Amino acid sequence: QVQLVESGGGLVQAGGSLKLSCAASGRTFSSYAMGWFRQAPGKEREFVAGIKGSGSTTYYADSVKGRFTISRDNAQNTVYLQMNSLKPEDTAVYYCAAGDWATITFWNKGDYWGQGTQVTVSS
Repeated sequence: QVQLVESGGGLVQAGGSLKLSCAASGRTFSSYAMGWFRQAPGKEREFVAGIKGSGSTTYYADSVKGRFTISRDNAQNTVYLQMNSLKPEDTAVYYCAAGDWATITFWNKGDYWGQGTQVTVSS
């Protein structure tokens, strides 16, 4: 069982930056691929970024490539999402998820989910 808690969301102006964190419980954090997803009002949840358990491989949605960076600190059981050059269309509730690589990046699903953190980008 893995429990995930996101933090770091907030209100930011277009062009600004935010860094999201997702703290995980459990001693098997490094065995999970981690992903960030987001869901805007009236839209389906979409994949944003994923990272393998070792941190050696990352993968991004085209919409955030070059602006967002996913990273992890396995010693701290935490995964991060650095978001730069934010746009109003990035406004959404952001969720982190734990699972295997294919589940996260191909099926856009996770075995465990956090409760989400709101990111609002004003124009």
